Amino acid sequence: MRRGARLLVAAVLSAASLSACVTGYGFAGGGLPTHVRTAAVLPFDNETPVAEVQGDLAEELRTQLDRRLGLRSAPEARAHAVVRGTILRYDADVPVAYSADPSQATSARRRLAITVDVEIVDRTNGQVLFARRGLRGEGEYAEGAEATGRRIAVERIVSTVVEGAQSQW
Repeated sequence: MRRGARLLVAAVLSAASLSACVTGYGFAGGGLPTHVRTAAVLPFDNETPVAEVQGDLAEELRTQLDRRLGLRSAPEARAHAVVRGTILRYDADVPVAYSADPSQATSARRRLAITVDVEIVDRTNGQVLFARRGLRGEGEYAEGAEATGRRIAVERIVSTVVEGAQSQW
């Protein structure tokens, strides 16, 4: 076979295999049962003195469940699944790094850790689709920017929940 013909055959086979991959695979619904298309994120019980973490966690869960699993937000009474949990700990201001030389412009780095219990329950049959106790998310932040550390910790917790839900089935 001539070189040009071989290239043409290779290009056609590549395009065909790429097309099969693109059309045969999708992310809708993630690894959850096919009937689970909506989710209600209930306010987590908050056993910490930091009220903001409850709202931050709920909002990030709603956003990522929709974006990464294709689950639309719904009221609890109409949702196929319910996400609920408890915020157990909120540890902030743990020093990570700082400059011993006060003339340097390096600011101190802090670490924040949030620990939660979380579960996703199928409302149609009561089956627990995902559960994790003592799930911990950490975030580093510059001194005086605790909200940044909280955002990072919340994102890590939510990412673990979404990945865990995807891998359950």
